[in-house]
Formats: sequence, structure tokens, C-alpha cells
Amino acid sequence: MIVRRIFPAVGLSVLLGCAAVPEYQPPALELPPGWKLEAPWRAGRPADAASKGAWWQVFDNPELDALEQKALAGSPTLALAQARLAQARAALAATAASALPQLGLSERAARQKISANRPLSNYASPNFSTVQNELSVSLTVGYELDLAGRVQQTIAGAKASAEQAAADLENTRLLLTSDLAANYFNLREIDAELDVLARAIALQRRALELVRARHDLGAASGLDLAQQQALLETTLVQLELLRRQRGQFEHALATLTGAAAAQFSLAPERRELVPPAVPLGLPSDLLQRRPDIAASERAMAAANAQIGVANAAFYPSITLGSALGLDSRELATLLDAPSLLWSLGVSAAQTLFDGGRTRANLEFASAGHAASVANYRRVVLTAMQEVQDGITGLAALERAAQQADAALLAARRVLDMTTARYEGGASAYLDVVVAQQALLASERQTVQLLGQRLVTTVFLVKALGGGWSIAQ
Repeated sequence: MIVRRIFPAVGLSVLLGCAAVPEYQPPALELPPGWKLEAPWRAGRPADAASKGAWWQVFDNPELDALEQKALAGSPTLALAQARLAQARAALAATAASALPQLGLSERAARQKISANRPLSNYASPNFSTVQNELSVSLTVGYELDLAGRVQQTIAGAKASAEQAAADLENTRLLLTSDLAANYFNLREIDAELDVLARAIALQRRALELVRARHDLGAASGLDLAQQQALLETTLVQLELLRRQRGQFEHALATLTGAAAAQFSLAPERRELVPPAVPLGLPSDLLQRRPDIAASERAMAAANAQIGVANAAFYPSITLGSALGLDSRELATLLDAPSLLWSLGVSAAQTLFDGGRTRANLEFASAGHAASVANYRRVVLTAMQEVQDGITGLAALERAAQQADAALLAARRVLDMTTARYEGGASAYLDVVVAQQALLASERQTVQLLGQRLVTTVFLVKALGGGWSIAQ
């Protein structure tokens, strides 16, 4: 009889509920077939057999490898992202449980007195004060019929949020490792500049001693001596400024590795650093390699599921419930057949008027989905811009490095020629000072360009998604 009465309502809810679940479709993106390449770039494919996790190993720098491992183990930022992923997965498990029947077991043991002055349920039956025991055990089962898709869409949204948290963790790892590599190469570039300045200072001090000796002999003027002294003092100022910048990069590395800045130090080192080749692949690869794109796409899926949840509020909520138990005044008769009690029923709830709240919630969810679509397109366009900037930037820096090498050779020849002319009395010492400054600027420019090429390579690797792939 119960089934016969509720069947028409259930059938109507099924028909209406089918329209409450929107089908998720990622937006179509117009991606170019390839990148805009400049010499010495050429199209390439990522090596599938290469290690995809530790992308920084392509730089072949053991010190950088050790710092990256330390950052992955001790970074509080990464630990925060891992905790958020654990929360998202726990929330998914809790949400998925709503699709299963809910079982409950209750027990009660009490001794109670019933009032003799309680309201009457029948005037022909007088009330009496009774003192008695109550022993009961009951098993309850409840299940919500997901006819409108509310539970299904809630689970889909929680799953998409958990996948978004996983992608956010990969993005945090990529940002952490790339920031550490960029700060490391900036620090080593300053070490190279400090080495250039140290050698220049030694040369300028020897030149100052030579000019002072010539001045004492009357072969050089006081102006020559003052000019060389001023050049030396200027170079010493630049040395102190570079040491300050190095300290800032060293402190940044300490924070990224999870260490206190006061307890972290990295000894100066002068080694030959060569930017590695980076395979580009196709623009469409970004959709699979960039974790921030994956995170924004999963956010879009979660927003789509919220539309289904909001839309399901327009349809009835139907819950099946049952209970089976035992109730007795005495423990000895608790398991007897007369102590058995049971119930079986169905409840349905439908909002008739809420002042437009349900409609407003649906419009809110739809606007949130539109915002997530716009954010997804923005993230994809930004990723493509970053890759193209890296390609163009590295090509320009490669050509600039070749020109800087030629300029450095020319500056050394100019200094040698100017020094010989001054010693022969054919030119003033100011020409020597200018030539020394030009050589110092050329040497610093050469090491700065190398540092920029290394940092830009890191930037390009990060723009391409590092070592992350959708399979992980």
C-alpha cells in the first residue's frame, strides 16, 4: 500500500530530477599549432624516458640538487599544501558516505516515574503514577533517494575539489623548486660578479701603486693619482652593494628550504654554469603539464557540480527510514517476541515558498561557474604568454651573450693598447681609467647575461609545467 501510494510521486521526481544534473563539458580553447620560434630554437619533443619529477637535475649541479631535496622535505609552504590535500580527500570520503545507507544502533536502560497529574489522553481513563524500568535496543536504517541528483553532484564536486587540491600541491611544488633554482642561480651570478670585482680591485690596486711610484718620481701628475684612487673607491662601493644583494638571495634560500636565515649559509663558489636545452613540445601539452591549469579546470568542474546541487533544491527530498528493536520492562523478557517493535516508512519534503532563495542560490552557482570558466581561460592564456616570453627571452639572451663575449675581447685589447700608450707618454692616464672601467663593465655584463640565461631557463621550465604530468 505504501509503495502504491508513493510510486507516482517517485516517478515524477525521477523525470524532473534528470534535468537537474548538468553535464560537465570543459570549454573549447583555440590553441596555436606551434610556438613562435627564434634562432637558435627549434621544435622538439619532451623525452618520455627522462625523469619528470626532479627537473632541476638537467642543470647537472649537485649543490642545487641537495638544496631542492632539502626544500621538498622542510618547506612549510609545501607542508601546508599537503595538509590541504589531506583535508580535501577526507572531505571527499565524508561526502561519498552520503550515497550509502546510514545504519544506527541505540540502547537505552532507564528507571523512571510517570506523573499522575500528566495531561489526559482519554477522560474515561484516569492517570496513575507508575515507577517502572525501560530496556530497549533498536537498529535504524536511513537512506536518501537521490532522485534529483543532489547527492551525486555533491560527491562530484567534492571529488573535483580533491583533484584540485592535488593539482595545487603539484603547483606549489613546482613554484617552490623553481623559485629556489632562480634564487640559487642569482646568488651564483653574484658570486661570479664578486670574483670579477675582486680581480678588478687587485688590478686597480697594482695600478694605483704604479701611478703612486711614478708620481713620486715626477713622471705622473697628481691628477693621475687621484683618478686611479677614485676608480678603486668606486669599485669597492660596488663590491659592498653586491655583497648586500648576495645576502638577500641567501636569506631567500634559507626560507625556501625551511631554515632560519640566521642559521643558513652558502659558501661562495665559482663554477662554470651552462644553461641546458629545454624541449618545448606543443602548446596543447600545457593543458596536461601545467598543474595550475589542471587546478583551474578542476575548479571549473566543482563549480559545475554546485549548479547541480543548487538545481536539486527545486525537487522533493525523499528519505527511506526503518527501525527494528526490542523494548521491555525487564531484562528477562527483552528477547521475547512481544518485545519486538519495528517501523518502516518514507518521508518527502518539498519547499513551496522561500522568497526566491532557491532561485538565487542557483543563479549564484551559475555565476560561480562562469567565473571559473573565465579564470580557466585566463590561466591558459597566461601560461602561453609565459612560455613565449621564455622562448623569446632565451633567444635574445643567447645572441646578447655572443655579442658580450666579442665586446669583452675588444675591451681587453683597448686596455692593453691604452696602457702601452700611457707608458709611452702618448695619452693621458684618464684614457687608462676609462679603459679599466669599460673592461670591468664588460666582464660584469658577461657574467650577468649568463645568470639571466640560467634564471630564464628556470622560468621557461616552470612555464612548461616542470616535471609534472597528468598521469601523476
